[in-house]
Parts: sequence; structure tokens; C-alpha cells
Amino acid sequence: MKDIERFEKQMAFIREIDKEKMIKRQSYLTDKETHEDDAQHAWHMAIMTLLLKEYSNEEIDVLKTMSMLLIHDLVEVYAGDTYAYDEEGKKTQAEREAKAADKLYGLLPEDQGEYLKSLWLEFEEQKTPEAKFARTMDCFQPLILNDATDGRAWKEHDVKRSWVMKRNQNTHKGSEDIWEYARENLIDKNVKNGNIIDDREET
Repeated sequence: MKDIERFEKQMAFIREIDKEKMIKRQSYLTDKETHEDDAQHAWHMAIMTLLLKEYSNEEIDVLKTMSMLLIHDLVEVYAGDTYAYDEEGKKTQAEREAKAADKLYGLLPEDQGEYLKSLWLEFEEQKTPEAKFARTMDCFQPLILNDATDGRAWKEHDVKRSWVMKRNQNTHKGSEDIWEYARENLIDKNVKNGNIIDDREET
């Protein structure tokens, strides 16, 4: 092997990111009992991107988008998962995750560390077609699981419609088609059946 030091850095990163499998999310798997972990979430979104790329508002680089989705939650190995509706946790989320990104991607050889961190930043900035579609997948995937589990996590946290709509305020930027489907078939349906609290003011 011509560069064992480089290889050992890559191996250290590979071992470290195994911890992503231990970061539990609030969403349940379709067995309605098991909490999803971050690695499962990333895998699911990557497959979804491969299958649903045709619904993107703009043409996307599929490999880049999948790569972005596979790495963007790795920072939670150090920063932990911040629940979508945890307003207190969100106050420190950006700072925690930025520090985690420096630490985690700093394990890699410089060129690879800089590339993965640039993908992470691109996702956070939400300016490119790939980042916008990745965000759509990141918001759409939990809706699918919540719907498939009869809203178990929503009900446990007394989630309100206004919270879900705020969380998904940019989902349409990646795919108008997917947002329309999600709103009608996942959000509105679960408001109607009581899994999401309807907090709209009556007119």
C-alpha cells in the first residue's frame, strides 16, 4: 500500500461513523415498535432519491444528492439527533453540528474531509438543486414513516398541524409534485384522522 497513513485515517473515519447506527430518532419503523436510527434514515433517503429523482423541480446529479443524504447526519455522532419539533434543542443545533462537522470530517485525509464537509455545508445552505431535493427527501421520509405507523410518534409528542407545515415550508422547493402528494395524502389525511392535532383557527 503506497500511503498507509492515508488509509489509516480513512479506516478511523469508517470505524467512527459506525456510531451513526446508535443514534436513535423519534420516528418508528413500519413495525410500529422500533425507533429508526440515523443510518437507516440515510439509507432510506438515498434509495428514495434513486427512485424519485424524476419528480425533482430541476435536474439533479443523483450521485451527489445521494452522497449528501448519506453524510449529512453523520455529525449527529457527536451532536446527537435534534427532534424536528424540539424548539429548545434547535437553539443550539447549528453550533453543535458545526463543531461536530469539524471534528468528524477532520479525521479524514484533508481532501476527502474538505469534500464531505462541503457537501454537508451545501445541504445546510439549501441553494443548489441537489440540496433542495435532499431537503425534500429529509422531510418527506419521516412523513412516510409516521403515516405508516398510524402517527405513533406524532401522537406521542402531541404534534400540531402548524408544526408540520412549518417543518415542511421548503419541501416544495425540491419537488412540487412530492410536496403536493405529501400534503394531501400524508399530512391532511392524518389531521383528518386525529393523528396530527388540527390547530387551524375556524373562520
